[in-house]
Amino acid sequence: MNQQHQAANQAAGQGLLERLFALQGHGTNARTEVIAGITTFLTMVYIVFVNPQILSAAGMDTQAVFVTTCLIAGIGSILMGLLANLPIALAPAMGLNAFFAFVVVAGMGYSWQVGMGTIFWGALGLLILTLLRVRYWLIANIPLTLRVGITAGIGLLIALLGLHNAGIVVASPATMVTVGNLTSLPCLLGLLGFFIICIFSARGVHSAVLIAIVVTTGLGWLFGDVTFKGFVSMPPSIAPVFGQLDLMGSLDISLAGIIFSFMLVNLFDSSGTLIGVTNRAKLADDKGHFPRMKQALLVDSVSSVGGAFMGTSSVTAFIESSSGVAVGGRTGLTAIVVGILFLLAIFFSPVAAMVPAYAAAGALIYVGVLMCSELTRVKWEDLTEAVPAFMTAVMMPFSFSITEGIAVGFISYCVMKAGTGRWREINPCVLVVALLFVLKFVWVDSH
Repeated sequence: MNQQHQAANQAAGQGLLERLFALQGHGTNARTEVIAGITTFLTMVYIVFVNPQILSAAGMDTQAVFVTTCLIAGIGSILMGLLANLPIALAPAMGLNAFFAFVVVAGMGYSWQVGMGTIFWGALGLLILTLLRVRYWLIANIPLTLRVGITAGIGLLIALLGLHNAGIVVASPATMVTVGNLTSLPCLLGLLGFFIICIFSARGVHSAVLIAIVVTTGLGWLFGDVTFKGFVSMPPSIAPVFGQLDLMGSLDISLAGIIFSFMLVNLFDSSGTLIGVTNRAKLADDKGHFPRMKQALLVDSVSSVGGAFMGTSSVTAFIESSSGVAVGGRTGLTAIVVGILFLLAIFFSPVAAMVPAYAAAGALIYVGVLMCSELTRVKWEDLTEAVPAFMTAVMMPFSFSITEGIAVGFISYCVMKAGTGRWREINPCVLVVALLFVLKFVWVDSH
């Protein structure tokens, strides 16, 4: 009777999963989905170590950010699985977290509360665009060359930050930047971490970033640079960051460009990832449309708004979700497994507290490599395409600003197309954005 009861319960559980996720219709089963979820989690769990490190540079409480990172990644991924039935996990975005910490707060001098407010308004703008279906229009009308330039530029900026955090590149009054002390421990371990990631990734090891962080942190401990703080503890309080954003202070007109940048970059980053992963899973059609697209875009927009309120940077779909797809993940059950694992990770905050900045530096440089690979899609033989992509990409690290890079890219696109008599290729979306940036330079930056 006991065995019959267990068999009945198992059948009921499988029936529930089938109703929720249509496993058979997607050519998968519960075991495959669980394995896919674990795989995806292992490839992206580095974010719970890297994100607190980056946001701490803005003065935010590292332990509290660790918990909010786990919470929003867990909640967002579970919502994606339940509402959109897609094998896509969400977490705070790499790149935008660095932009917030190093540019908006450290570079421009705003408090992290005001900076987090700009993330909130940018996320809210993205949510409104999603609800009004303007998001689809923007994705379809901003030229590929600008999208590629934005992606590559963010990659270069992230790589610069990684090189700086490891001490490989340092400031110099004579040459602006120069090579640091390559024999220092942070530099050596930062480089080691970077090459571990690159070599393991090239050999198809999905958890390369996590392995590099563990190895470099372990070596830092052996050399006396890292203090062991234990493995498990009750979650630290999130009070230092939860709901602490300055909504009114962040509505200053001088921050309009920052808010727009957060909204625009998150729009393309998340949308591109959703299309890329669903295409890899053979869920998307030739035009990039995939099942429950509206629900997926809504979940990632709401998650970004919630993440900013909780005290972490913009939330996005993670390209690492493709690792779970590669081992058979096809439904939202994969994302739910990822979400549950992130929620369990909350109890491992002492481990996160041990990770030094140089241990995460390799991951930043590696992300830069991946993002710059997009430049191969530019038509370099056509200067009206090459110049905007180049200007967008190089202005971000050289001006230390994603906003300025986007602005110069849109303006140079209009100038090159109009100057060569190809003004018909300038669509209204690009023209409006370029004019808004011109007004920003004239009326905001000049005063």
